[in-house]
Amino acid sequence: MRRCIFILILVFPMFLQAQVKYDFTVAADGTGTFRTVQEAINAVPDFRKNQTTIYIRNGIYKEKLVLPTCKTNVKFVGEDVMKTILTFDDFAQKKNRFGEEMGTTGSSSFFVFGDDFTAENITFENSAGAVGQAVAVRIDGDRVTFRNCRFLGNQDTLYPHGEKSRQYYKDCYIEGTVDFIFGWSTAVFDGCTIFCKSNGYVTAASTLQETPYGFVFINSKITGSAAEGSFYLGRPWRPFAKTVFVNCYLDKQIKPEGWHNWDKKDAEKTAYYAEYKSKGPGADDKARVSWSHQLTDEEVKAFTVEKIFGDWGVVVR
Repeated sequence: MRRCIFILILVFPMFLQAQVKYDFTVAADGTGTFRTVQEAINAVPDFRKNQTTIYIRNGIYKEKLVLPTCKTNVKFVGEDVMKTILTFDDFAQKKNRFGEEMGTTGSSSFFVFGDDFTAENITFENSAGAVGQAVAVRIDGDRVTFRNCRFLGNQDTLYPHGEKSRQYYKDCYIEGTVDFIFGWSTAVFDGCTIFCKSNGYVTAASTLQETPYGFVFINSKITGSAAEGSFYLGRPWRPFAKTVFVNCYLDKQIKPEGWHNWDKKDAEKTAYYAEYKSKGPGADDKARVSWSHQLTDEEVKAFTVEKIFGDWGVVVR
């Protein structure tokens, strides 16, 4: 009897995996529907209302990827977050075939323009190294979700770019150096690990004045290998930058003052930087810059997933 139970324990997970139906499978060794991720993206019907699921087997896929606006409701599922790696190595100062610098946007390894994109168990990487701006993923689509994903890079790793884009990151790992989470979008980082690799800034939001929320970190951990007191939580790329940390652990890498004005004195009046019950070695609220905020129990009620995302907030949970 015990032997039967043991066999069931071993076999049942494989049985469940066999029952999962994917529209396409990507495998570099040729055992799937496609060998490359871009081929699978291209095969998705335009403006499909139902979800198209692409299963990506373990491997390193060196591709500069584009999910066009017409490819909606696409879902990537990786076999193993540590072994399913989508990577490229462009960087801002690299010259294109016309002899022009690519710029920050052009450096992106993966462009997400389609709405309702989801990714699970995948590593997204810009492998250019410490060569200045080098984006792993740029996101413009609305209602974009990443679960248990990793974003690897240095400066400008993750680019939530779309002004009207809403993005949800759950249990993700994001690493970098300078401004490694930056852009205009409304993005929630829920239960994420933010890894500071050397001195710099965690965020550089460029939130529009009329946009109520920018970057919100909830129950996340900000840590890293950088020296003690070498990182700011954020600086305002644009005047009305908004960044909030709720119930987060801030490790020793975070500077006591917390925030930087990017040498823009006027931004101290327009940017909105706030924390609620930060804990850890980098959570000294008494040393914070005077123009940042410590939220009250009443004020923090506005920073839930449901309040930030509206109707979509009910879905992403």
